[in-house]
Amino acid sequence: MTAPGLLGNETVCYSGTMITTNGIFVHEDPMAFSLPIFIFQLVLIVLTCRLLMFLLKPLNQPRILAELIAGIILGPSAMGQCKWFVDVVFSRNSLALLETIANIGILYFVFVIGLEMDLSVIQKNGKKAFIFAISGIFLPFLIGCAFSFFLHHKTTMREDTFLIFLSISLSVTALPVVSRILSELRLLDMEIGKIVRSAALFNNTFGAAFVVFVISLAESQTVFSSSSTLWVIASSIIFILFSIFVVRPGISWLARRSTPEDENFTNFTISIVLGGVMIFGFISDSIGVHPSFGAFVFGLVFPNGPLAVTLVERLEDFITGFLLPLFFVTSGLKTNVSKIQGASTWFTLVMASILSSVGKVAGTVLVALSVKMPFREGVALGLLMNSKGLAELIGLNHGKDQKVIDDTAYAMMVITTILMNAVITPLLIQIYRPARKFVPYERRTIQKTKADAEMRILACIHTPRNAPTIISLLEASHPTKKTPISVFSLHLVELTGHGSATLIVHNSQKSDNTAVNRMQVQSDQITNAFKTLEQHTSFVSVQSLTSISPYSTMHEEICNLAEDKRVAFIIIPFHKQLTVDGGMESANSKIRMLNQNVLVNAPCSVGILVDRGLSGSKSLMAGQVSHNIAVLFFGGPDDREALSYAMRMSEHPGNSLNVIRFFPGLNAVELTMDQSHDLNDTGILTLQIGKEQDKQLDDDCIKEFRMMKATDESFSYIEKVVNNREETVAAIRALDNIHDLFLVGRGEGIISPLTAGLTEWSECPELGVIGDLLASADFAAAVSVLVVQQYVGVGPNDDRIGTPDNASQQEEQCIMASVRQ
Repeated sequence: MTAPGLLGNETVCYSGTMITTNGIFVHEDPMAFSLPIFIFQLVLIVLTCRLLMFLLKPLNQPRILAELIAGIILGPSAMGQCKWFVDVVFSRNSLALLETIANIGILYFVFVIGLEMDLSVIQKNGKKAFIFAISGIFLPFLIGCAFSFFLHHKTTMREDTFLIFLSISLSVTALPVVSRILSELRLLDMEIGKIVRSAALFNNTFGAAFVVFVISLAESQTVFSSSSTLWVIASSIIFILFSIFVVRPGISWLARRSTPEDENFTNFTISIVLGGVMIFGFISDSIGVHPSFGAFVFGLVFPNGPLAVTLVERLEDFITGFLLPLFFVTSGLKTNVSKIQGASTWFTLVMASILSSVGKVAGTVLVALSVKMPFREGVALGLLMNSKGLAELIGLNHGKDQKVIDDTAYAMMVITTILMNAVITPLLIQIYRPARKFVPYERRTIQKTKADAEMRILACIHTPRNAPTIISLLEASHPTKKTPISVFSLHLVELTGHGSATLIVHNSQKSDNTAVNRMQVQSDQITNAFKTLEQHTSFVSVQSLTSISPYSTMHEEICNLAEDKRVAFIIIPFHKQLTVDGGMESANSKIRMLNQNVLVNAPCSVGILVDRGLSGSKSLMAGQVSHNIAVLFFGGPDDREALSYAMRMSEHPGNSLNVIRFFPGLNAVELTMDQSHDLNDTGILTLQIGKEQDKQLDDDCIKEFRMMKATDESFSYIEKVVNNREETVAAIRALDNIHDLFLVGRGEGIISPLTAGLTEWSECPELGVIGDLLASADFAAAVSVLVVQQYVGVGPNDDRIGTPDNASQQEEQCIMASVRQ
């Protein structure tokens, strides 16, 4: 048989029945049968890709680069030089199956891309994105045309076809690669990320259309009549219109008929859709366009809804981890670097890649400056527009299969793809490292928020189950005409797959929209719950938002939003939730790391809410709120912040507040520094003075609040004298069970003889020693806990995003800075 692709023009004969072997015990070689050899090839490809990804990870290289290099290593450029490797591992009669499976993977991959395509991004950026796309194509296209005259004589291709293919290869932008780089660099939600994705979508559309046209034109000159090009273009347009006006309504009808309450679709529905991908690919191939075009159109016209979400969830991991690497590796297997001969050819090729990249950056920077975008953002945008990957490789493979591209030209264009991808991320990290902006607002803490000023609170919710408890806490926070509360409810949704991190602002005026997936159903439930809070509680304004991002970067979305909205307090749920038997179980281990990241990076005070039935309190109407609140005060800024919030809550006529302050007794062992230190040392004296000042601030804070509540019968103040951790724990356990909410400071960095040693038994350090004790299963009283950390700020030169690992290091730096002063 003769076939295009990896087999080229070679003739290969094999038995169609040789699929599986009878075993080595009957003297049959498994490597001579199609299924065993395919399995062996697949394992070898996946392992090679993973190894290269591991090696290239420190260099911040995209995944496609590792997969292309893996194909080149396994192909004729390296391992293919070994005759045994070619005859046994990648034998001629096994390549047809490998490439077929690879192309099936591409069909479903581009289908998923079409499913996840958000055309609203183009509508929002519109004209600006189109101008960036044109500017990113124009100069590289001209440079490709110029260099094609120097490189064409090295190939056997027609001059006009080679010119256009090389120019397209140098000028097109790969949208999937762009999205992956933006996600890795945490730029998805920034303005530059939105613009480059929109421009890349325009660019991809232009490149794909041009490749289809060129291949059709080349074929018309060799195989068909000149009218075949027009037939291909006309058929493609009719195909698209049929998909929009016939297929899309049909899929919508199928989705409505098969939408169950739990959104678990039948296998019949899923099978119809997956079969539809194949049918669209077959139609597309029949009219003379690559099958991936049909699969992409099918995904693009597919209506949003639970069915689309289910398909993405079921297909994504298998395609990206299993099938997609096969396509990039087969592209590498077709690449024979030895075909590129001569130092002058390599020099010309490298110069073409460099100059086209510089040209794309230059064109993008000029447009960026014209729209008053900073120079560095323009350079970063130009670098991102140089991303190469799927679109051009599909075009190159299709051109090679149709024999309009020879081996030498194919190798040249794959090498340009590798070269241009290899420099993007390292240069981008060096040139453009956006620091989190510092918004100069003063009221970053509850304590500093004036009594006659609005208090802004960011309430984070993972599931609708978190909403009632936080709403109960907000109801009890006593909003008045003089001290209103502005609430920003943020539904946190984990981003999985190829989608882009998104911040959705819900319009309170649009209440008749129908939810189309589980995430939107939950967002609607949360939005409606907070809307009810706004309607039934006076002087409360609510804005509902949804953040869709990976857990690894979700804290950045929270902190950036808190800074943009100038909030004073962030409320985040504890990672454990109440069970039916009264215990606590972990809802999601990723939430714990998220909470730790928020504590380190927050631009304001933070409260971690441990829910143990707080929403069960009577709070149907604002006037019926009734909570018995207790504050455990040991001293320090976190405890003062917790007390400040509790005092605000105590203004509510239905709430009662009990403040218990703990003092060290005469027998308490004061924790000091190592006695070997000189007591006259300036640093130690500074720390001692700071400790005395902190104690004075505690005394002043307690004194002020006691004077304010001198005539309030719902307020009580108790002092307890304890000598060690055992007496502290016993005193806390002995508290009355009338309380339904404890407020405690996190107490990070506070050294006290009253809590010394409790850290050894702490399960959740993010709660502090006292908060961890109250939230533990050993604590008999099932009382909700709010652990508060006061914002203390960082140095003016510290513009990085922190992590839990460097939190203590930051504290040490702050102490050393105060010592030097």
